Amino acid sequence: MSDNSERSKGSGGTEGRMRVAVIGVGHFGRNHARIFSGMPDVELVAVADPDEERAKTIADLYGCRAVRSHEEIGDVDAATIAVPTVHHADVACWFLERGVPVLVEKPLAETMEAAQRIVTTAKENGTFVGVGHVERFNPVVEAAVKLGIQPLFIECHRLNPFSFRATDVGVVLDLMIHDLDVILHLIGSKVSRVDAVGLGILSRFEDIANVRLTFANGAVANVTASRVSVETMRKIRVFSRDSYISLDYGERKGVIYRKSDKLTLDVIQKITEAPDTLEDLRGKEGVFGDLLHAETIPLPDHDALEKELSNFVRSVHAGKPPAVTGEHGVEVLRIADFIRQSIREAQEAARVSS
Repeated sequence: MSDNSERSKGSGGTEGRMRVAVIGVGHFGRNHARIFSGMPDVELVAVADPDEERAKTIADLYGCRAVRSHEEIGDVDAATIAVPTVHHADVACWFLERGVPVLVEKPLAETMEAAQRIVTTAKENGTFVGVGHVERFNPVVEAAVKLGIQPLFIECHRLNPFSFRATDVGVVLDLMIHDLDVILHLIGSKVSRVDAVGLGILSRFEDIANVRLTFANGAVANVTASRVSVETMRKIRVFSRDSYISLDYGERKGVIYRKSDKLTLDVIQKITEAPDTLEDLRGKEGVFGDLLHAETIPLPDHDALEKELSNFVRSVHAGKPPAVTGEHGVEVLRIADFIRQSIREAQEAARVSS
């Protein structure tokens, strides 16, 4: 096992910079390489990809070595893993067994067994693993967290046209898992019930899915994901006792509606009993005049992936796990497994009844 205390300082790179490698430079990995190459405290030493031409193109673009396999990388301080999901465990554990911390693109692994293997290997070798749930670093989600609202009900829609990539997994692991991680983060309670349905349209896995999650603290989340949509949508709505937040990931817009002290059950009763009053309220600017206040949520302007990778680099320097840990990755995968099982059960029930 390598000396991770020296690795955490990035002492072996040019001018003391942290030596980083990117394994897999397809859709996600090439963006990792781009961002790492521009970090002043990071030296991107190599990219690995079985597609030699693709690896060479990315390596030439960002001034590093190109190799076919992660086993050819050599000595590094950290690595990011952006290979197909089915290979996450093997590649991640190869580095972890050498004391090298890794950031694994979401989902952490294809199965719970593989995910647990990654986390266990990290612990046994005195290092750590982070998971690329990039939406945690989205300005929209960060703003929601800072508001400190305790959700009672969350509704998410994540719709994409079919991209012909990530066909080794279904839409739950491809798209929905982003929202599952955010929901677990916001609600902060254990899932007590899962009810899901899903259908395969263009692949052998589910391409569209809907799930209702019930939590131990009484909160509920309704989540829809599709990769066969004609439009793109990434929205989340969060309801609490005194406020409602509407957030658009893609547009990076957020609005919070707050209930004023004047909006009580007695007031609502009077409004419903007086149609003229209701018409007056509808005619006012805003939503119910001064009873429900709407305001735009100020959102910082930053790139979520850049912030995720910066968080990982700081974690390696400090020798501490990043914001999204391997344990977080295991938990969200556990919920995803329950969802996929629920979908299979619903499909089997439909076949029996038909």
